Amino acid sequence: MRSTPSAVLLLGLAACSTAEPADRIFTNGIVYTANDSQPQAEAVAVKDGKVIFVGSSAEARRHAGSNTEVIDLQGKTLLPGFVDAHYHLAGVGERELTLNLEGTQSLDEFLARVKERVDQAAPGAWVVGRGWIETPWNPRRFPTRQDLDRIAPANPVFLTRADGHAGVANSAALKLAGITRATRPPAGGEILRDGRGEPTGMLIDRAQGLIGRHLPDATEAQEDSAWVVGVNRSLSLGWTQIQDAGSSWEDVGRLRRLYRDGRIGLRIYLSIRGPGESADSLLAHGASVGEFDGRFTVRTIKAAMDGALGSRGALLLREYSDAPGTVGLLTTDLEKFRMMAREALRKGIQVEVHAIGDSANRLLLNEVEAALRDVPEAERAIHQPRWRDEHTQIVDPADIPRFQQLGVIPSMQPSHAIGDLHFAPDRLGTERLAGAYAWQTLIKAGNIIAGGSDAPVERGEPLIEFYAAVARKDLKGFSGEGWHPEEAMTREQALKAFTIWPAYAAFEESERGSIEVGKWADFTVFDKDIMTVPEAEIPTAKNMMTVVNGEIVYTP
Repeated sequence: MRSTPSAVLLLGLAACSTAEPADRIFTNGIVYTANDSQPQAEAVAVKDGKVIFVGSSAEARRHAGSNTEVIDLQGKTLLPGFVDAHYHLAGVGERELTLNLEGTQSLDEFLARVKERVDQAAPGAWVVGRGWIETPWNPRRFPTRQDLDRIAPANPVFLTRADGHAGVANSAALKLAGITRATRPPAGGEILRDGRGEPTGMLIDRAQGLIGRHLPDATEAQEDSAWVVGVNRSLSLGWTQIQDAGSSWEDVGRLRRLYRDGRIGLRIYLSIRGPGESADSLLAHGASVGEFDGRFTVRTIKAAMDGALGSRGALLLREYSDAPGTVGLLTTDLEKFRMMAREALRKGIQVEVHAIGDSANRLLLNEVEAALRDVPEAERAIHQPRWRDEHTQIVDPADIPRFQQLGVIPSMQPSHAIGDLHFAPDRLGTERLAGAYAWQTLIKAGNIIAGGSDAPVERGEPLIEFYAAVARKDLKGFSGEGWHPEEAMTREQALKAFTIWPAYAAFEESERGSIEVGKWADFTVFDKDIMTVPEAEIPTAKNMMTVVNGEIVYTP
């Protein structure tokens, strides 16, 4: 999928010194390295997929041989390859291939977009989609089965909320699934009901499975397409690696086949959902690191302690401010989790855990502490297991020092803060915002932050994430009262959060994540200097080139 960049010059220069000839030289750029000992440069030279020189453009030309490709960046900004530390790659592809409901600004617009798809569907065929969120709607309320029945009386419809932790079904879908007022929700799930006890159509967390088991299975070709579309979109935006937050063991074989067929040029650091059969398979087979020239690694199990804040599934220490009597959901079987976690420590398998609410985060820290105590260092395959707390959104301030003490890496998504600021104060009240999206507090406590987007929950764009980290405002420049602007990252911290820090979270900091001699040549090139432009301009920059292993895998 490589294309030829417009600013490439095939100079055919003879080697003008004894310097090692490069395969490619990127020159005349603004280079930020994320390497504290040499933070900036003008040029980079690459050979066999690795960096062999970082410095001035004049010195870089010493590496120009007769077959060297010299790329004139013409003042563009070259950065270490951006990494999304929490992303659902197939989910992004599925969103693009089905009904994408991102950006609906009202219930009427939402229904109009769904009706358009219903009108195209065969009688009785399922209509599915994802991406809606009620935050900008007036009034802010979840849609209901009655809303959907008006536009889809015959076709079963199921539409997943942006966070993936809730969905709404129409009456036809509820009937197919056998969901009535007498249906009890599964553990870790909830069926929302109206004042008469009837299902509203909203299913929270594990209750979505009541519908999911009735959805038509995707074909092999459709599943392949979802991954490939997700990969291509990611490369076009400037991501060089995706750390996929929870797939199946079957996906490992699929991805290996797609790599062998040359359909994937992106790095993927895959985690396997657990506890369960998929995680058991990973534990049995063991980690696989750096397949396909370092592009594919499987060494992590992903579990989930709770749901999402927006759908009131995040597990809180105290009840929701806007829903008295509700504290959220515990979504994992703790006994199974404990057995799996201890086995992972013994087998050298990393564990990452979705935890959003302050109770879920405390529970995760407690579980890490217990597991590390129960499996002493002599029995562990890895001295530093680098467990990850995926999201770390709402944390009781008393628990913040425990992250560094236990070696738990906060893996956080800045765009959640600029989206959630419109409803989190209602869910939590002002007091609990002190521990919400507390990036700077966690960094000052000695932690790194692995930055991600949680796409398709969010849009999954690196420039939006970078902007959110440094501005802590929504894309219109709004930040609500009590939203703690002091928790914003500096630009240097934000750069590391999407480069060297997620590399550390993947045990890869010696191989990539910064632009240094000997590391993989992964670069992202933007048309604006995001380290200096006014913060409002950051999201307007464009990705001009994505480089993986020294190969140009995307240009516009």
